[in-house]
Amino acid sequence: MSLNKTPRGDRVHIALFGKRNVGKSSIINAITNQDIALVSTVKGTTTDPVYKAMEILPIGPVVIVDTAGLDDIGELGELRKKKTYEVLNKTDFAILAIDAQVGITEFDKEILCRIREKKLPVIGVVNKTDIFNISQAELAKMENELKLKIIPISAINKVGIDELKNAIIKLLPDDKNKFRLVGDIINPGDFIVLVVPIDSAAPKGRLILPQQQVIRDILESDATCIVTKEYELEETLKNIGKKPKLVITDSQVFSKVSAETPEDIMLTSFSILFARYKGDLINLIKGAKQLDLLEDGDKILISEGCTHHRQSDDIGTVKIPRWIKEYTGKNLVFEFSSGIKYPDNINEYSLIVHCGGCMLNRREMQHRISLANNDNIPIVNYGVLIAYVKGIIKRAVQPFPSASMILEEDEN
Repeated sequence: MSLNKTPRGDRVHIALFGKRNVGKSSIINAITNQDIALVSTVKGTTTDPVYKAMEILPIGPVVIVDTAGLDDIGELGELRKKKTYEVLNKTDFAILAIDAQVGITEFDKEILCRIREKKLPVIGVVNKTDIFNISQAELAKMENELKLKIIPISAINKVGIDELKNAIIKLLPDDKNKFRLVGDIINPGDFIVLVVPIDSAAPKGRLILPQQQVIRDILESDATCIVTKEYELEETLKNIGKKPKLVITDSQVFSKVSAETPEDIMLTSFSILFARYKGDLINLIKGAKQLDLLEDGDKILISEGCTHHRQSDDIGTVKIPRWIKEYTGKNLVFEFSSGIKYPDNINEYSLIVHCGGCMLNRREMQHRISLANNDNIPIVNYGVLIAYVKGIIKRAVQPFPSASMILEEDEN
């Protein structure tokens, strides 16, 4: 694996939507110039969404999502369509594929309506022009009907594919510097200390993804970082010879690191950085306050965006439930979810505790937060919750003035 491989959660997600046998898989093969998607004349070849991470020049690192046809039929067909619609929650850019032989259908209009409800950039393609030629007048009529730019292509002959790529580049929002993990609160030449516990849950031979991404962001900011374990932090701070601008710690050792980090050095956690980067830090801080309102018998959902092997001291299933019980003193019911599927019954819970979302893209994490907000269910992530129950939330959000203001307003 390449060391500079972009994590899937940070790649632009480009999803193709359309009827069965419109040629979505062939379009993916043409865009990527690789035979990565199964192509068949049999309707319904693509059953579940298929995610392919790759580099597309000059777009850069992307995830291409091939979806099941919207005209799928039967009970299984309805399930496949549901999964296709769920892809919208993590899509950054949508491509609507129309069959040149069939023309615009009600299925095309329905998915386009849903794409626009999500406020996603979208472009249309009319495929199979090698079989059925589309005149400029017909193309203009289709564009007027859908109020959408449509590019005629032949995925088989790779005609119009460069035009499609250029259109994607023009329509993709330029978020290059909009969302930073830590680069917007540090300056070139700053010194940052990262505290990384190495315990039974730590992966062998490597750092976890959030730690890797923070290191990369620090280096890209022309700052310097040093990585140490929690038991070596005090000695590290004595020996480095320069006052750090910031200490960033794993949430699980927040209390120890806070006690050993001088008050004049800013402190936060990897998970709080991701709460701001992928989610909504202020919203999640407000969610943490629900801990003070929980009652016996309340149900709490602990949700993670990925699946991993659970250790005996797993943070999601063991440590966080224990910390919540210790903080609230209540008899609570905990339920768990993991992976790309988010539960449909979130309205049953009094609180949702979510992981940092390092394996989810920002749009998916925002979607999960919005679902909770729509049902008036408080939601908090691991790092914010841990800082809150350990009594160090004020210090942990000190680097972020707007979040600090929320806490000060609540106190007043």
